[in-house]
Amino acid sequence: MSNRRQFLQHTAAGASALAFPLIGGAQPRPVKVGILHPVTGALAFSGQQCREGALLAIEDINKTGIKSLGGAKLEVMLGDAQSTPQAGAAEVEKMNEAGCSAVVGAFASAICLATTQAAAKYNLPHVVDVGVADQIVERGLKNTFRFGPGYRTCAQVAVNNLHVLNTVAGKPAKTVMIIHEESLFGTGTANLLARELPGFGFEVKEIIKHANPTRDFNNIVLRMKSVNPDIVIPANYYNEYALLVRTMQQQRVVPKAIYSVLGGAASSYKFLKEFPEAANGIIDCNHWFNPKNPKSAALRKRVEAKGLFFTYEVFMAYTATMLLADAIERAKSADRAAIIDALEKSTFADHIMPYGPTKFVNGQNQGAQPLMTQVVGGDIKVIVPREYREVEPIFPLKA
Repeated sequence: MSNRRQFLQHTAAGASALAFPLIGGAQPRPVKVGILHPVTGALAFSGQQCREGALLAIEDINKTGIKSLGGAKLEVMLGDAQSTPQAGAAEVEKMNEAGCSAVVGAFASAICLATTQAAAKYNLPHVVDVGVADQIVERGLKNTFRFGPGYRTCAQVAVNNLHVLNTVAGKPAKTVMIIHEESLFGTGTANLLARELPGFGFEVKEIIKHANPTRDFNNIVLRMKSVNPDIVIPANYYNEYALLVRTMQQQRVVPKAIYSVLGGAASSYKFLKEFPEAANGIIDCNHWFNPKNPKSAALRKRVEAKGLFFTYEVFMAYTATMLLADAIERAKSADRAAIIDALEKSTFADHIMPYGPTKFVNGQNQGAQPLMTQVVGGDIKVIVPREYREVEPIFPLKA
């Protein structure tokens, strides 16, 4: 009898062990994160590049998981903003429904304006990866955090440096023409430049706006020929930027400098590979990694091993996702309010951007800054500021 009782006790214990695995071996619940970009439509190239950058970061984060949550993995919900603000906002609604703890995205300023607003309704933390329009962080939304610089900072840095380069060269450039895409990003950048440039002695001859997409720049370049500006400043996305500069090359329009502010192709290895002659000498004030950080070269190698170009979209989305993971780690929670609190207090410094430790004021990272690059000898090199400089700037290009 006692043997039978012992046997039953043993089998019961064995069965319960099978039914209820030991707590120590239980998998922590994953943390759901929305990755939202325009992967179809006019901005598909940039959106796909952003998505790749974010997914590379997720891969790195999930090697150890979120340690403060017992190694919890980030579970990704991918969203496609289809290159429109409305579609972006609709994707945020889905991410909220699915129980996402945070969102990273959404590349374009106009889309970010809509997605951050949609996320704010649910107190859903939204880390902006690119979106340079300053309105994104100036509406008092407590859920919105931008790691990179806005277009006001970029325009000021660009104009200050143009003034310095021009002064050192003996002031050969006096007139400017601005060509910009029609959305929030291009229009806002053009307005800022038009306001800043005259104070530095530059005359803005003309500002030309174009649609997205634009397939023909012949008339705009003909106009450029007749205005004959010393400096051409483009502010547009990749396709239009590349086409504009190629049309200038075909019509033999050679200003003293093509000086981009957040140029969609200017500091892009893709543009450099596709149109090396058109790219040569172009100066750009844009998002750029710290070239002196060995981690930058390591990440670039991984991106290129996948057959992709190491563009600003990739490393901006990568670092924005790493920033979010750092906040979740410190929040020790998948709770939205806890993550927002951790982002507000962020001092994230383990990144490849030339920013120093992160410090948010009203959702804007105070240390964020663009770098000035120039296409020299078939490569993109940092020219300003001096602490990151790889080559001396060449200005003007045409004596």
